Amino acid sequence: MLPSTRELAEQWDTSTFTISEAMRILIEDGLVVSKSRSQRTVNAPSQQEHHQVRPVHPNVVMIGGYAGSGKSELGRILVRETGWPMLDKDSLTRPVVEAALELLGRSPNDRESDLYTTQLRPREYEALATATAENVECGNSAIVTAPFVREFADRAWLAKTQASYAAMNATTTFVWVYCDAASMQTYIRRRGAARDSAKLSDWPGWLGAINLDFRPAVEHVVIDNSESSPLPLSVQAKRLLESILSSRT
Repeated sequence: MLPSTRELAEQWDTSTFTISEAMRILIEDGLVVSKSRSQRTVNAPSQQEHHQVRPVHPNVVMIGGYAGSGKSELGRILVRETGWPMLDKDSLTRPVVEAALELLGRSPNDRESDLYTTQLRPREYEALATATAENVECGNSAIVTAPFVREFADRAWLAKTQASYAAMNATTTFVWVYCDAASMQTYIRRRGAARDSAKLSDWPGWLGAINLDFRPAVEHVVIDNSESSPLPLSVQAKRLLESILSSRT
């Protein structure tokens, strides 16, 4: 509801005629609906249609992929379409992880050592799971992005995760973002993150340590973010969202 003509004139230090003319233009453009001069409301049907998508049953979309595959980019596209919170592992935990590594006498960009993989990495995923559960308990859907390589290969972890969210009346969708080696290297170089320096300095070695044919050990959706993919990431994201929403109707 908008203030009256007189109130708006006083607020903007102008004449009531100017306010009336402005309102006439806004009404003609369909941005304001007027029942009388004292009952004008903002008209934003596209806003209601676009955001927020709040299903009766929450959805948890878990997006995994190797470094540089585009999982965070996919997550951001889905968030812009839905208004659901995005929980990205790096965004949530990186400052604390970097500080912890420095206190332990390691490089803040270390993501390869046993210290990181055995001591810090599990805590990152614990924090991510806690943040996700808190949102779902409040009835919110969530877009969750992380590599999830170990987790998506663990049938017990996958089953436990599905069961825990199902107990909160939520549906879990597992998504794997595939990217061919050449595209992945290009994306990693383009983002210029310090934590990727070890990968790029020994690209053949790092590439040989991963499995590009990896897929989650449960029903999942594959998104192809290679530069040669026939469909843009935005189109694949839209189809993914349509599939998720239609499955609960």
